[in-house]
Amino acid sequence: MNVLALGRDLLTEARRADGRRLLVLAGERTAGYDALADLLATLDVPCEGTTLVEPPDSDGVPVDLPCERLTQHHAGELLGATRDAVVVDVHGGLRPNALGRVVGAVDGGGLLILLTPTLDEWPDRDGEFDRTLAVPPFELGDVTSHFRRRLVETLLAHPGIAVVDVAAGTVEHDGLTNPPPRVREAPAGPPDGHAFPLAAYEACLTDDQVDAVHALEALRERGNAVVVEADRGRGKSAAAGLAAASLAAEGRDVLVTAPEFRGAAEVFVRAEALLGTRGALAGGDSQGESDPPKRIKTRDGGRIRFEQPVDARELPGDPNVVLVDEAAALPVRVLSSFLSAPSVAFTTTVHGYEGAGRGFSVRFRDRLANPDLELTEVGMAEPIRYAAGDPVEVWAFRALLLDASPPADQLVVDARPDGVEYRALDPEDLLADEHLLREAFGLLVLAHYRTEPNDLARLLDAPNLSARALLYEGHVVSVALLAREGDLPPNLRAEMYDGARVPGNMIPDVLTSQLRDEAAGEPAGLRVMRIATHPAVRSRGMGSRLLSAVRREFEDLDWVGTGFGATPGLVRFWENNGYATVHLATTRNEASGEYSILMLDPLSDEGTDLHDRHAAWFLDRARDVLSDPLSDADPDVVRAALRATDWPVDPDLSPRDWTVVADTAYGPGLYTSAVGAFRRLAVAYLADSSHRDLLDERLERLLVLKVLQGRPWSAVVDELGFHSYGEAMRALGRGYQPLVDAYGDEAARRQRERYE
Repeated sequence: MNVLALGRDLLTEARRADGRRLLVLAGERTAGYDALADLLATLDVPCEGTTLVEPPDSDGVPVDLPCERLTQHHAGELLGATRDAVVVDVHGGLRPNALGRVVGAVDGGGLLILLTPTLDEWPDRDGEFDRTLAVPPFELGDVTSHFRRRLVETLLAHPGIAVVDVAAGTVEHDGLTNPPPRVREAPAGPPDGHAFPLAAYEACLTDDQVDAVHALEALRERGNAVVVEADRGRGKSAAAGLAAASLAAEGRDVLVTAPEFRGAAEVFVRAEALLGTRGALAGGDSQGESDPPKRIKTRDGGRIRFEQPVDARELPGDPNVVLVDEAAALPVRVLSSFLSAPSVAFTTTVHGYEGAGRGFSVRFRDRLANPDLELTEVGMAEPIRYAAGDPVEVWAFRALLLDASPPADQLVVDARPDGVEYRALDPEDLLADEHLLREAFGLLVLAHYRTEPNDLARLLDAPNLSARALLYEGHVVSVALLAREGDLPPNLRAEMYDGARVPGNMIPDVLTSQLRDEAAGEPAGLRVMRIATHPAVRSRGMGSRLLSAVRREFEDLDWVGTGFGATPGLVRFWENNGYATVHLATTRNEASGEYSILMLDPLSDEGTDLHDRHAAWFLDRARDVLSDPLSDADPDVVRAALRATDWPVDPDLSPRDWTVVADTAYGPGLYTSAVGAFRRLAVAYLADSSHRDLLDERLERLLVLKVLQGRPWSAVVDELGFHSYGEAMRALGRGYQPLVDAYGDEAARRQRERYE
């Protein structure tokens, strides 16, 4: 069988089974493109339905193919799109994220084509992505090739994957599975008592889609939230479109948002089609002859409109309903803003990596547990765009661990910190034990919203990374991903100080480039990039047990540290494990919507010096940054960050300052007479572990909101539940009384005695 005949047979089989097939054209690059050109000229695949995903050096493509072309860096543009064929050229290297994004774009009856070196040689061919793994002080030669070796093994092992040697023109594997034709069964029909029109249910292609549309009927009433979860290709956006049309036909205003409009385009396509068939369409603002509209109006005064998330979060025009498509790709802070809508729905991908990742399932789901919300959840399992059991989907899930998950609860529920094994997860061990790899990576995916296919390659190949875990009867109950940082030579430290980016050294980079400490990259450290504990054994001390074991193993380094989107609970966890605050970022993390914090646990004299000077600098600048760039930070995050510094601060008040502070606390003095003095005293108290019980939480929040952040009294009154401006002012005075008693000098004591 020659290549052209194989291509025709693969395409015929894919269409008959309504599935996808994967064709590997392995060999020299020019020969691969020649074979590809002949194949595309022969197959019944339209050029407008084909996309070539090129490596970064795309200028070197040997032939000019008349189809859409994207680089691997822009593969995300295919999210939400469908193609008859997608070609991925990996000769210049492969970015795992790009592969994960393009697989889902191939429609049922289509082909995914990989242009690769010979499969024997490919694992040893480094590329652009490998260079990103060679972070200082490591070099490209230190990067391994475990990820590509595993990928090749999966290509040779899975059905539905054909492999061709383009140099010899021979077929190594034909990839034909001879499946029976797919027979799509029509849905059973609309549910009893449905509120949406019959036409909405007649437009559904599966029973799962019927269930999703029915669940979305809850949006007709205020106080409802609906979550629709599914893998890609299950029709969740189409279900949202049918629901949006039904709601708008009743006169409701439906606001739709998504990371990008193309991801939500299917919502508008299906909504416009349904409204058109029912004669309810009043008009739409199309973006082009073939593009769906971003705004649709109905004859009964309803409308469906798209807004970018940054605008939609303000709920412009007071919509009745908000539909958030691909919610997992939006920051938690943005998602939370939609909970104030009268009713809201979130559609999100379960497996695969859509945009930013798992923010929805990891961090946002807890916020849906709101007594003011009636939550409805529905899942969709049956594929629409291709048949169930599609071999390309099965392969992609295994090759990229898109469906990796931690062990079942019952296997680890009895684990206790004193009964687990501490173990290094070397790449060779992970490759030799698929269950261990899936459990460890699955736990990272579950617990951290930014874990993605690139991280799998980093785990297996990056020389600066290592993994440690706690195992219970052979199953992973807690795992940490660790990065070696620092130990940089003087020339690199100077370059970093002068503005150069030195990858793979996040903590030294921030301390050097942002905080202007050229010596910060000299000590050798270990950053805890990720740490995750199995949900069945949380709150038992597993994370602390793992961190203590890591600290003992790496005690020859100068420091261990971490950086993360700060929440009060997380900051307290790290503080309880010996980590102290050295920096709180002044801009929000794009993915989490939170302010990132850096915390250090020194292990040597050099690490102690690094910690001490940055802890002191942090508290010194806290008075200024909290009143400007951090003026909107969560006061509980601020309290936790200052508490975790645990660094002695002298409020350094003059006798005059103490007089004003004491007069305000005990007498008729005014806070506005010496704002700086009040700020210095507030920082000294909040950073002092020896006086943690002087004020209750409400008064500490008052210090943060009014004194440190300088928020208007009206906002302080509302947030803290005071009855009036006067009550809030009196509370502030009372709050400073124990601080005057604990820290005040002789002048402060005299003023206190005067009013007593």
